[in-house]
Amino acid sequence: MPEMIGYLAATLTTASFLPQAILTIKSRDTESLSLSMYSMFTLGVFCWLIYGIYISDKAIIFANAITFVLSASILFCKIYNKICRKG
Repeated sequence: MPEMIGYLAATLTTASFLPQAILTIKSRDTESLSLSMYSMFTLGVFCWLIYGIYISDKAIIFANAITFVLSASILFCKIYNKICRKG
């Protein structure tokens, strides 16, 4: 039962991030996003992923691997827009 709760939590939190990721990746509009927040968030998700690997928790690994890819994509867009498009 605890493992099922973990997978449910992982699915819900990862799925909640999808609309923002899809919108940002499609529109490439990152003007209203905080660079420091997304940097810290992406680093935090990466740390959760490493932690999940360390303790061999599949739910933590699953959720954070997907969320890391999504958040890193948004962070890349934000940095690209800040450096390349804004001068």
